[in-house]
Amino acid sequence: MRILHTSDWHLGRTLHGVNLLGHQSAYLDHLVEVVRAEGIDAVVVAGDVYDRAIPPVEAVELLSGTLRRLLEVTQVVVSPGNHDSAARLGFGADLMREGLHVRARSRDVGTAVELHDAEGNLGALVYALPYLDPDDARHVLASEDGPLARSHEAVTTAAMERVQADMARRRARGGAPVPSVLAAHTFVVGGEASESERDIRVGGVDSVPSGVFRGVDYVALGHLHGPQRVPVADLDGRRTVARYSGSPLAYSFSEMNHRKSSVVVDLRADGVHGEPELIAAPVPRRLTEVRGTLEEILGELGEEHVDCWTRVHVTDPARPENLVARVRARLPHALAVLHEPPARVGEGADAPHLTAADPFDVCCDFVTHVRGGGEAAAPDEAEQAVLRRALENVLAAERSA
Repeated sequence: MRILHTSDWHLGRTLHGVNLLGHQSAYLDHLVEVVRAEGIDAVVVAGDVYDRAIPPVEAVELLSGTLRRLLEVTQVVVSPGNHDSAARLGFGADLMREGLHVRARSRDVGTAVELHDAEGNLGALVYALPYLDPDDARHVLASEDGPLARSHEAVTTAAMERVQADMARRRARGGAPVPSVLAAHTFVVGGEASESERDIRVGGVDSVPSGVFRGVDYVALGHLHGPQRVPVADLDGRRTVARYSGSPLAYSFSEMNHRKSSVVVDLRADGVHGEPELIAAPVPRRLTEVRGTLEEILGELGEEHVDCWTRVHVTDPARPENLVARVRARLPHALAVLHEPPARVGEGADAPHLTAADPFDVCCDFVTHVRGGGEAAAPDEAEQAVLRRALENVLAAERSA
């Protein structure tokens, strides 16, 4: 069978205020054509179909039309990510037409979607893990010993135990071997993140060891926006191939060097045949960055950025008058215009840095700063617990909005 793996569509998202729905629609047109041209037997979408829990009507209509066109030529397996509302994405899943499988419930992780080839034979088993919020999944997936630890590793390990148990039962019944696919929306250790993924930290732990997925033939990962392979050790001589397909569009300037793509995987009875093929996604407009004085940017330096979405760093010592208007007259698609004068003597090493990846660290640094700085001003353990709980409550509220 031929599987196309994609994820992180984020339908309804904007980029610095630019509506991307038209460009997302162009990608989905491309996706449908790839499915037709490449003879794809099933499309696996590993989460973050929408950008938020309550998507705009236009995004819902775009998804509906895309699924309708895909189902004319293939089968589709969809599961929610941390941006989606599992309840809303999975509404009516039992009533949906044949060929569309929406797996949004944590308790169903050990139940395989059986994909059949053109002759009607069982060609692959797909186990779809929705985004497993530890606060909920640790109770849903609990064993007789009680709730699981509050971490992504614990709930994903428990989910994989159910997957492995189902695979073992099938092997015990005999019959021809069937390749297995796991779709999971999570942050796997070793993956390279970018700025546009929503933080999924819970209790300070946001990652899952890749070894959790051993024994599955192909792991279709979602969450990280850069296409990349994640190494997984073999189990009893059987190879596991794990990849992030990445997002189809760049959603931050940290992604401007990504080569966006979808992944085509050929499956045989003994697992993944050869290496997955990356199918390049259409690029609506390149993301670029330019740095220089205003005169340089308005001159030759800006020439190659005229048709790009650009982040502009203007380095004049004093802020030029009408800076943004003048830059955008030259670079009409400039999305961010920043004035960054050269550091004065004595500045630089002591200048504040606000690029911490963890919002919790930013909050702790802020508390320390307003108290006058120094080790004594840092929040103690009780205060850190309050800050962390507040941040996690905000994340939970965003997921359930």
